[in-house]
Amino acid sequence: MTQNALIIFVKNLIDGQVKTRLAATLSNEEAMDIYKQLLQKVHRNVESFETDKIIFYSNFIADDIWGNNLFQKEIQEGNDLGARMKNAFKSLFTGGYEKIVIIGTDCPDIDETILKDAFVKLENHDIVIGPATDGGYYLLGMKKEHPYLFQNIGWSTEVVLKQTIDRCDIHQVSYFLLPELSDIDEEKDLVHFESLLLLNKKSS
Repeated sequence: MTQNALIIFVKNLIDGQVKTRLAATLSNEEAMDIYKQLLQKVHRNVESFETDKIIFYSNFIADDIWGNNLFQKEIQEGNDLGARMKNAFKSLFTGGYEKIVIIGTDCPDIDETILKDAFVKLENHDIVIGPATDGGYYLLGMKKEHPYLFQNIGWSTEVVLKQTIDRCDIHQVSYFLLPELSDIDEEKDLVHFESLLLLNKKSS
């Protein structure tokens, strides 16, 4: 086991339960296809990153593109996103990891450069945050548990980043902001990613 760990939150491919905001203006089938493309892109970007990588599935452990030889597999636990992230961090810190970074699969621009920078910045900062253009974040890293970062946050809203930074200020912990990147949550977000526009263009 290395001292560092990368958590990747993945939603199981259950019809009607992935990219629901995309499905609201496209369709469940199109949203599913786009999410599969996102999974493949993130997989390619992180598979050779040299650290322990743990997939946390939303519902059940799957036999899929996240091969067992490169990725450990767990199941998310908690009633909301904050609780699930808090519990994932807690389980890995309890397991002996010293620096942990979590990402999701909504941001196809996360790559090894971003991940390396996140772990490096944790040398001199308590928290590392990857701001998303929609007011949330695509990455969060820390060296010990900070449960207040996951409580009473307006998840899936434009205030997530601000509330997270406010908590850091209140608790007087240092943080570093990585470059701002775009998530894909709604149809309008597809304009940032040409490769993921193909399906959308075919459907129009």
